[in-house]
Parts: sequence; C-alpha cells; structure tokens
Amino acid sequence: MRSAHTVEQVRAAEATLMARLPEGALMQRAAAGLAAAVGDFLGGVYGRRVVLLVGSGDNGGDALHAGALLARRGASVEAWLLGDRTHETGLAALRRAGGRVAAPRPLGAGAVDVVVDGIVGIGGRPGLPARVAEVVIPINQAIPFVAVDVPSGVAVDSGEVAGMHLRADLTVTFGTHKIAHLVDPAARACGAVELVDLGLDLPPAPVEALGEADVAALLPRPRPDAQKYARGVVGVRAGSTTYPGAALLAVAGANTGLAGMVRYVGSAADTVKQHHPEVVGAGRVQAWVVGPGGGDEAERHLAEALADEVPLVVDADALRHVTDRVPQAVLTPHAGELAGLLGVERAEVEAAPLRHASDAAQRFGCVVLLKGRRTVISGPRVRITTTGNPWLATAGAGDVLSGLIGSLLAAGLSPLDAASVGSWLHGAAATLASGGGPITATDVARAIPAVVTNLAVRHWAP
Repeated sequence: MRSAHTVEQVRAAEATLMARLPEGALMQRAAAGLAAAVGDFLGGVYGRRVVLLVGSGDNGGDALHAGALLARRGASVEAWLLGDRTHETGLAALRRAGGRVAAPRPLGAGAVDVVVDGIVGIGGRPGLPARVAEVVIPINQAIPFVAVDVPSGVAVDSGEVAGMHLRADLTVTFGTHKIAHLVDPAARACGAVELVDLGLDLPPAPVEALGEADVAALLPRPRPDAQKYARGVVGVRAGSTTYPGAALLAVAGANTGLAGMVRYVGSAADTVKQHHPEVVGAGRVQAWVVGPGGGDEAERHLAEALADEVPLVVDADALRHVTDRVPQAVLTPHAGELAGLLGVERAEVEAAPLRHASDAAQRFGCVVLLKGRRTVISGPRVRITTTGNPWLATAGAGDVLSGLIGSLLAAGLSPLDAASVGSWLHGAAATLASGGGPITATDVARAIPAVVTNLAVRHWAP
C-alpha cells in the first residue's frame, strides 16, 4: 500500500528524527537517494550535464548536496540560484566537488541531459513566482526534468495546481508519498515517482493507494463449505428499452464469479438472459446495482432498491435522483455527474477531484467513487486507484465497474473496500485485456476473472 501523508505530518516526523541525528544527516540521506535516482534516470553519471534549479528551501539544499555527489562521479553540474537565499552548506559542498554557479539562460533540447527541480518544496505555496516561471517554463518543455519531492508549483496536500507549475519526468520524494503524488491533476505533473526511505515514524495517512497484496487480502474467497447464497447475491436494476446494452454490461461486471448469484430486474430481461443464462430474476439480494442506462426507469429502480435497505451502487441515470443521505451506498459518478450532484461546474471538479469527492461523501453520508485517470474513492478514508490505462476510457466501462462493485458488496465487503477493490480490479483488467492496444468494456469484464486468478496464485496460500 502506498500511503500519502500531509506536509504537517511529514514535518513533525522529520523534526522528531532530526532531534536524534547529527546535524545535516537527514539532508545527506535525502541527497544520496536523489543522486542515485538521477544517475539511474540518466543511465550513468560520468560526462552527463546537469543543471540544478535551486530555491530557498531545504529541497534546494537537497539538490545542491545531490549535485555535489554527481559532480564527484564525473558529471558537469551547474546551479541556478533562483531563491531569495541559498543553502550555504549545500552550495559549498557543490563547489568543493567541482560544480559551479551559473546564470539562467535559454536551453534547447539536448543542451543538457537533465534539469533537477529544487525550486519549491513541500512547504511552499502553490504556483511559481513570475520571474522564476519566465526562466524555467520554456526549458521544462524541452529537457528532461527530475523533481525534488514534488514538481515546483503544485499544491502538495490537495493534488491541485494553481497558476504556473513544472512537470517532471521523474519525482524523487523522501520519507513517504505526498498527496500530490497520488491525486490528479498534480499527479500528472509528477511523472514516475520514486520513494527514498528516510526512516520516518509516521502516523496513519489520510490518503492511500491499494497495492496488489492489499487487494488480494481483501478479496472475498469461498469457504470450503460455500454455497451460492452464502457467497452473496447481487441484484442489477439497469438498462431500459432505449439502452439495453447498459444492462448487459452492468450484469457482465456483476457476473464475474465474485458473488454466488446475479439477479436482474428491468426491461432488458430477455436480452440479459440470452447472453447470461445463469442470471435469474427478482428475489432477495445482499446488494443492488442501480442506474446504468436506466433512462426514465432509473428513478423507480432507485426507489425500489432503497426500499430493500441493503447496500447499493448508484451510477449513471440514477445519480440524478439522489437528493438525501444514502449511508449504505457507493455513488460512482464521473466529473460531470458529480458536478450535477454538487451544483458546480465540471471544470471545478476536474481541477479539485479530491476536494469535491470528499464534499459529496460528507453531503450524502456514503462512499463516493469519482472516476478518472486517478479514481478517487472518498468515505471513512480516502483511497486512490492507480491501475488502468488510457484505453479504459471507453463507452460502457463504467457500467462494468458498477456491476463489479455491486458483486463485492454482496459478497460482504464494506462500501469503501468494495469500491476500492472493484476499481483496482477494473483497472488491472483493462491493462491485462489491452496489452497496450484498444479494448471494449466487454473485454474488461471478461478479463476480471483472470486478474483474480493471478492474484490468487501469487498471494493466496494453497
């Protein structure tokens, strides 16, 4: 699991550790990790040309000390001093190692091998000062960048971006991940993220991302004496005469073997039975999936599902009819649907997905899964889904996701776990089915059992 902590949590942990270490030891650890990561990024150090963008804070010091290590290994290192003050110990170390200070200048592609962004660290304000942006934004578009802790200018604790900010090909962070590394739009600016362990003693993180082992541990497993009803029955109220395909896709997501039985109620029953003969009709369920392709029938489907007082997934057309608190629900909007729920513009949601997903979770008293490149699941805790690829942006993929989450609810997972495990599996299935090329929603549904099998082989004891 990747845990993402706030700036306040990191600063407190660093202060505790520094009190036990010799002065400067923590920065030396960070600098050593940064220098090693830059060397790996370049595929070697000797003869490489490195520019350090040095701000006033400790990450400027990290960059200078790392630059000194690179210079000792044969790199040509120059530092551009862009802050109001400079970390003097780091600057002295760079000069002793043969590095130099240079004035900022235009750099075209190939002029240097890498630029190390140490301008604004985790304690800085979002955005770049105009005088700094004028110098660094043009070269950010032409030369590979490695960011120290976070790309300069992003909002570390929210994952938002404000004003001008830099984009990194690689971000080297220290001690723990920060929220900006997981949450878009800031996460898009981070590129690949490499964590350097500093030995910090940290409290529980407010944001986390499940890993493969976490998902394997949470997945429902049939007991030796299992029977279909005990494994959970999921009901699907989806589709309409206009959109029967949505019913098929929601049922396909539910009918992946993770629950013991799938029931379908709706106007697409004949079509569903033709494609999924094992799916049965109305009856008792442990969870409902409501909304995909529901059209004018969605309001009635939602009311009938709520009357059963079981956990439910609310998606697509049914989201328009959520007006009160729904404590047992998982809402699965995309940005436009969440904007409608909250009465804001879509662009506002896209600019601050974590904030808006959390606002909706509080307003409706439930788990909210905001779909996106980095899906945000907000409820008792916040989880970010990092699986998937751009080919997953295809019609009907959300219908499959809602059915999959419903099956996990029926199998006994909590709304938070069902949403986060379902989203992880959905993204992993897309990657498996894609193989680097285009996919359809049906491909994603068909790949889910193979993903679960792979997890079982690697993580479940025989």
